Amino acid sequence: MDAYLKNDKSSLQQLYKEVQDLGDEVDDSKRAVAQELVEIGTILISREDFLRFTDVTSEISDFCKGIAFRIYQMVEKGYEVPLNLLQGIVDLAVAVSDTASMLRDTFLMLNYGSPKVLEKAKDVEIAERKVDDRYRSLEIAILESKLDIQTLLLMRDIIQLLEDTADKIEDASDAARILAFAL
Repeated sequence: MDAYLKNDKSSLQQLYKEVQDLGDEVDDSKRAVAQELVEIGTILISREDFLRFTDVTSEISDFCKGIAFRIYQMVEKGYEVPLNLLQGIVDLAVAVSDTASMLRDTFLMLNYGSPKVLEKAKDVEIAERKVDDRYRSLEIAILESKLDIQTLLLMRDIIQLLEDTADKIEDASDAARILAFAL
């Protein structure tokens, strides 16, 4: 979003490539986890729970790739967006990023037992609700703006994907709770 605000096409192109590469790394990691779980076999009782967690977290990566693509296209096509709406997207993206950081903390707490995981998972829920609130107000602001239809649709797609990302983060947090009970 910073590159978009600065209209820095070269940085945006590089960042877009990085997001795509990171998405590929997530896919590779998901396959590696699945392979490890197959090799472990029946020794690990909660292998389905691990697979559920990796599946949900890989969907987060897919949403991020979609967001990056749409932002990149907005710059490539030269779509004009009012600064207040751009700032709203930045605020929403920061809230989603904060939620993802809380998911990371939740996952790291798996080493310390279910009470810690449950505590951190609750933080994810609270953060996701904040994302929902920002999303709803920004959606109305976009719909009430005087944007051309292409820009409006891309903006709505971007904020919808951001909101979907936060929902998947919450789903991943729920999967981490299940893992905590299984470990």
